[in-house]
Amino acid sequence: MILGGTAWLGRELAARLVGGGDDVTCLARGTAGPPPPGAVFVAADRSDATAYDAVRRSDWDEVIEISWDVAHVTAALDALGARAAHWTLISSCSVYASNDVPGADESAALVEPGEGGEDDYAQAKVLCERASTAVVGDRLLIVRAGLIAGPGDGSDRFGYWVSRCALARDGDVLAPTLSGRYVQVIDVRDLAAWTISAGRAGATGAINAVGDAHPFEEVLAQARPVAGHTGAVVEAAPEWLVEQGVAYWAGPRSLPLWLPEDFGGFSRRSNAAFRAAGGVLRPLRELLEDTLDDERGRGLGRERRSGLTRAEESGLLARLGGRTSAGQPGTRARLGGLGP
Repeated sequence: MILGGTAWLGRELAARLVGGGDDVTCLARGTAGPPPPGAVFVAADRSDATAYDAVRRSDWDEVIEISWDVAHVTAALDALGARAAHWTLISSCSVYASNDVPGADESAALVEPGEGGEDDYAQAKVLCERASTAVVGDRLLIVRAGLIAGPGDGSDRFGYWVSRCALARDGDVLAPTLSGRYVQVIDVRDLAAWTISAGRAGATGAINAVGDAHPFEEVLAQARPVAGHTGAVVEAAPEWLVEQGVAYWAGPRSLPLWLPEDFGGFSRRSNAAFRAAGGVLRPLRELLEDTLDDERGRGLGRERRSGLTRAEESGLLARLGGRTSAGQPGTRARLGGLGP
């Protein structure tokens, strides 16, 4: 049973399980699209008291919960918890209280939910973990996923960089100061494959399902030849970018994956437990190649959920060029000697 199964990670899980010969049921509203062929679809609004009536009398080898809606998670536990041999909750590394310690593992302190915590993503995930532990704790795997990337990523964060390099071609690409910054992502396909195998093995406890930490410079150095980029990467000081209204991390007019200095541990969490539990990660270059194929299919110049438009970027580069010539922060970099 997948509580979801029609959108990105949930659909990847369902497709892999069906492909492996499992009988898969997906319970969801269905507004994100259909489940993969071969899965049984139960259309249900999880806010409805009758949402689980069609499935509550069945026994399940595995239930996979993806939601961060505390009421939905609690209702599913009440309806299905006693009928599940194993339960997997997809949580998030956002549950951790601190993001400043590189190499932090699953023992790090979690955020403490306050009043109205159900509306805050990190606090809600903590509440979902607590509710799940209370009902199915002896059969519970908590997958604390990191930033998920790969084909189909609707957040437009990781894909921004390789697609922007491809769009720019021989033009310049604007980046934050790269030194000392890291990128840590896990391919959706690797996350799904491990989640399934860990569930089959009856794994329990909390595990950070995160990728390896790569220096931001390395990500761009590998993205550029994949994209055929021969222009320069122009680094701008964080203070200048903030002055120009460029946002951190995600969203419109942002430089995706860029974080403030006090988030030095956010993209450098330990994945030792994930590796020890059989987690396998594909090479960064393969992830970049597959991401670019997906980006090209959706359109390099499309309107994005995250990042700068090419026009915004060009305006900032022109402004930065003038400031740099007058002695203001700005650095042109070739990243490993690539390009003319």
